[in-house]
Amino acid sequence: QVHLLESGGGSVQPGGSLRLSCAASGVDADLFCMAWFRQVPGKEREGVAAMSDDKYYTTLADSVKGRFIISRDAAEKTMFLQMLRLKPEDTAMYYCASKRRGIGKCGFSEYEYWGQGTQVTVSS
Repeated sequence: QVHLLESGGGSVQPGGSLRLSCAASGVDADLFCMAWFRQVPGKEREGVAAMSDDKYYTTLADSVKGRFIISRDAAEKTMFLQMLRLKPEDTAMYYCASKRRGIGKCGFSEYEYWGQGTQVTVSS
């Protein structure tokens, strides 16, 4: 059973930085994707960043391109989202997700496993 646990959320002023972490267990597939999503009350969940198991394929939402960096520590089975120059519109609940994949690039569709989320609030 795949289990994902997020951490690192909090409150920060505009222009500040946060690093989110996602600890994964029970992932036994050779090929898989891991991704970050976010959701604001009243809006649908939005894909933020995704990465393949070998870190070759990455996907980044246009809204965070140039500010957010996705990475993964394979040995510790942990995924990170480094968020720089945060804006109030980045405020959301951030979720870690995982799925099996084929040979192609990881996107934001058909994820199978989800964490409980960690709150990020950007305000003065």
